[in-house]
Parts: sequence; C-alpha cells; structure tokens
Amino acid sequence: MGAEAAINAINLQFVDKYPREVAKHLEAMPPTEASTMLAAQPVHVLLPVWNSLANDVEQAIFTELPEKWAVEILAKQEPARSAALLTRLEDKDREHYMLLLDKKVAAEITKLMQYPPNSVGQLMDPRVLAFRGDLTSHEALIRIRQSKRQGLRQVFLVDDDNRLAGRVEIQDLAFASPEVILTQISKGISDVVQDMSPVDDITEKINQGVANDIPVTDFDGHLVGVIRQAKFASAVQQDTTLDMQTMVGASREERALSPALFAVRKRLPWMQINLLTAFLAAAVVGIFEDTIAKYTALAVLLPVVAGQSGNTGAQALAVTMRGLVLREISLRHWPKVVFKEFRVGLFNGLAVAATTALGVYIWSKSIGLVIIIAASMVISMVIAGIAGALVPIILQRFGQDPAQSSSIVLTTVTDVCGFFSFLGIATLFSSLLVAG
Repeated sequence: MGAEAAINAINLQFVDKYPREVAKHLEAMPPTEASTMLAAQPVHVLLPVWNSLANDVEQAIFTELPEKWAVEILAKQEPARSAALLTRLEDKDREHYMLLLDKKVAAEITKLMQYPPNSVGQLMDPRVLAFRGDLTSHEALIRIRQSKRQGLRQVFLVDDDNRLAGRVEIQDLAFASPEVILTQISKGISDVVQDMSPVDDITEKINQGVANDIPVTDFDGHLVGVIRQAKFASAVQQDTTLDMQTMVGASREERALSPALFAVRKRLPWMQINLLTAFLAAAVVGIFEDTIAKYTALAVLLPVVAGQSGNTGAQALAVTMRGLVLREISLRHWPKVVFKEFRVGLFNGLAVAATTALGVYIWSKSIGLVIIIAASMVISMVIAGIAGALVPIILQRFGQDPAQSSSIVLTTVTDVCGFFSFLGIATLFSSLLVAG
C-alpha cells in the first residue's frame, strides 16, 4: 500500500505540472479507457487536463464518464466552456445533464448557450474537429474515422491553449505519408469570424468569394465551431429577409423606415420612465433649495459635477455591456469588474478634481468652493463607475435586458449621487462658503 500511495502521489504531481502532456496522452487513448482513468481522480486535480483536451476528444470522453463526475466537471470549469461542451451534445443528452446541475449553474450555462439573434453563433456547427499540430497524418485519420464525420473538406489545428492555429485539407491529409505531422501539410487561416459577430460578416465573406468552411472562434481565439457552406445560403437569405422587413417596418425593433406610430409606441414608455427619474433627481436638488438660494455659485457648478459623473458611468456601462455581449465576462466576474471600475473612477476622479479645482479657484477665488467641488467630484465619479458596472450585471442577473434599460437606471443613479454629494458636502461645510 505504501508503494501504491507513492506512485499515486507522483502521478498527481505529474498531472499538476504537465496537464497539456497528459491531455495529449488521453487524446491518443480510446474514450472508454480515458474516461476510466479520469474518473478515478478528483475533478479539481484533473480540471487543467480536461481544459486542455481537443473539443472532439472532450465530447467523446465526456459521454463515457460517470454522471457524478460529468456533472462536477460542468459545475467547476468555466461556464463558457461548459456551455460549448453541452452545445455539441445531442438534445436529449444536453437536457439530461442540465437537469442534474444546480439551478443557478444551469441558468448561467443556459444563458451562455443562447446566442443573440442574427449572430454567427446561431448559424455555426459546434461539432468541429480540431487536432494538435504535432499529430501524425495516420493518427489524424484514425481520429476522423472514429468520429464518423462525413463530408469533411478540411480539419483545423489548435495550439496547446486550444486556440485556432491552422487548417489541413482532407485531400492533403489522405495523400500524406503516415509519419508526416500535420503542421507540415497545414495551411494558414485566411478567414475567421467571431461567434458574437453579426451574420452580415458572413455575407461579406460570401461576396468576396470565400469557398471553404469558415472557422468560428470565441473572444479569446478558441475554436468553438464552423460555418458550413450550407449555412452560407441561409445567412444570405436571412439577411435579405431582414432588409425587406426593415423596409416595411415589420421588425419588432424600430428601424429608420418604421411607421411613426410604431416609433412612438416603442419610445414613449421609456420617455415616461425617464421623466419620473428626472423628477427624482429634481427632488434631490429640492432638498438643498435653501443652500442653493444662499450660495448661488453652487447652481452654476451643479451641472459640472453631474456631467462628469454621467460620463464616468457611461464609460463603465459601455465597457461592461460589451464584456457581457462578447462574453468576456459572466455574472460571476462582477467583483473584479466592480473593483476595476472603482479604481478607474478613483484615479480619474482625482485627476479631474485637480483640474476642476484649479478652474474653480481662478473663477471664484474661494478655497471652500474648491474643496467642496473637488471632494464631491471624486465621490460622484467613484459611485458612477461602480454603478456603470453593476447596473447591467444586476439587470441581467434578474432576467432583464440590460441594453434596453441600463442607461435610464444609470442616469438616475449618477444624477442623484452627483447632486447629493455636491450639495450635501456644501451644506455640511457651508461655513467655508461666502454667501451670494
């Protein structure tokens, strides 16, 4: 037992230090043997190895794993990778594993599997073969036969991080000597699209005469699927249909040529909501009516604070929204995003406050006014940055569309916080101000 324990410890150390090498060995094994070996070890130990597996091997081994181990893999690895894996499974298998997952984990993965309308991800085939460049042509052909894929014209190469690295034509692979490695017969990637890109990108490539299947990558360059030639015609047809619908105003979303009443019906509810939020901001100003009446300079500077906090919040909102849309971040990344925007708001606030203080001093010659506006500028910009990051994340967490309502919520937060911080500090330190 002592010798066996020592061997296991050495094996675990090797797995921990060289996950990519272990993954390559697993890719050369039959899926049943590889799954048996994996299932004998804790998931947290082998997770780096699992994340290094090629997509088709990962899928083949996953279907052979015990349910408990498979569910643990889905729950512990990055949600985006779990979503990509489940997308490649048959519908009944996917639904089975989703039912076994924790509800919160399942909800997050489901969200990642749902690509936006008219995006490349909706059209791609996620079942794509990806090989290491150091694989021999003989080994690659064995893998292709095991996959039972038909109609293949090319296979793709990935590096050790599963990022797209090249392609190999099936004809070249078939005529290559058994010992030739794939990098020797590989070709460069001339066309590639991102999974979150609009379908228009595919249409443009068709117009440019692209004949091969187009690989699809995620934001980090990982190969997640392929657009088949059969989908090209579908993309063109959908694009043409969308243009026709736009011209007659049949789309659910307002377009440039939509009827006026349609535009009013879409815009008016949000304008009414925006009006309510404006009254809320006005109510905050009303609380400090006496302070403003006594120190009129505050009324002049009030838009300066509100404008800077609004810009700060809008910048944070734009970056966070883009991260959510492109799936650079998920809901679980909110602490990192918020802390980053806190620091950005703080550093920018200090810099802008210094410039503002200089301008206000030249204009008013009041040290008290300088201190008040500088302090409020820093506070309001920090709060605005945090709000800009949190608002879309919170809305998405509760199933709302952040793109539709984030700006209104954010404007309310930045206006209220900007007004309250400036006028509140002015009221507290009114002894530093000169009436007039």
